[in-house]
Amino acid sequence: MSMLFSWPVSVNSAADTVAEEAAAAFDSPSGTCLDWPNDAPQNMRRVSCSKPHTFEVTENVDIGKDYPASAPPPNDAGWQQVVTERCTTVGTKYLGGKLDPFGKYTVGALKPNAQQWRDGDRKLRCGLQRVTPSGKRLLPTTGSAKTQDQSNVHDPGTCFALVNKKEVGDPVDCSTQHSYEVVGSIDLSKTFPGAYPSEAQQLQKTVDLCPPLAAKYTGGKDLTALGLSLYSDTLKAESWAAGSRKVDCKVGALEPNQTLKPVRGSVKAQPLNSSAPNTPASSAPKSGG
Repeated sequence: MSMLFSWPVSVNSAADTVAEEAAAAFDSPSGTCLDWPNDAPQNMRRVSCSKPHTFEVTENVDIGKDYPASAPPPNDAGWQQVVTERCTTVGTKYLGGKLDPFGKYTVGALKPNAQQWRDGDRKLRCGLQRVTPSGKRLLPTTGSAKTQDQSNVHDPGTCFALVNKKEVGDPVDCSTQHSYEVVGSIDLSKTFPGAYPSEAQQLQKTVDLCPPLAAKYTGGKDLTALGLSLYSDTLKAESWAAGSRKVDCKVGALEPNQTLKPVRGSVKAQPLNSSAPNTPASSAPKSGG
C-alpha cells in the first residue's frame, strides 16, 4: 500500500507552518515515526515512536537507476510492484531479519507526487504500517516496530465489520452490526515453547485458553444463552518463524448455513436469550490475524 503525499496549499501563516512541518516529515531518516489524520495525509508530522503513529520510516531508497530523468512515473500497479520489491527487503532488515507476512505490520511507502517527480525526486520513502483487513485504512501503532511483537492481535473490545455475511471487515464501533468482538489474546509460547504446532494443535489448546478470557471480559456471561460462540485465530508456520506467538480470542455467531450472523452491541451489553443457538468453540474466518 503506497501513500501519495500531496503538498498543502499555503493560504496563511498557519498553513505555512503545517506545510513546513509536513515537508520535513516527508523527508525523514530511518527510524522516524510519522502521523497524519486518515482524511488529511497532507498534515503529516513527525512524532515520537512512543506515541500513536501511522508510519515508521525504514529507509529512503533511490530508484533513479530504474527511472532516469526522462522516465514517466510508474502507474498504480507499477508503484505497488516497486514498493513490494524494494521496501520488503529493507523492512525485513530493519526488523532484524524477520517480517511476519501475516503479522500486524506491512510494508508501505511515501512516494513523490507528480511535481516532485518532474523536479527529479526519485526517492521512495519505505516504511512499516498497520493496515485494516480491507486495506483501505491505516491503524495507529505505539512503540517502534523494532521492539514490538508482530503478532496481529487487537485490544479487547475491538469489533470487526461484517461484509456480505461472510467476510470480516475493518474495525467498527461495537454498537453497529459486526462479525466478531475480541475478548482478549493468548500467548501460545507458554503452551508450545518449542517447534511450530500445527493449526489443529493450536485449536486444541485455545479451546481451553480462550474461555477464561471470555469469562473475565463478559463478567461470566453464558455465551450459549447469548447465541454466541467463542473462536480463536491461529498462527501459520511463517508467522511462528518470524517470532509471532499471540492470537486473538473472539466471539461471534453463525447462521445454520455457516455464514456469519450479524451481531449488534458489545457482548458485555447483550441481553440473555436462552433460545438462541450456539456452536462449540473453534477457528473462524480470519480478521487479518
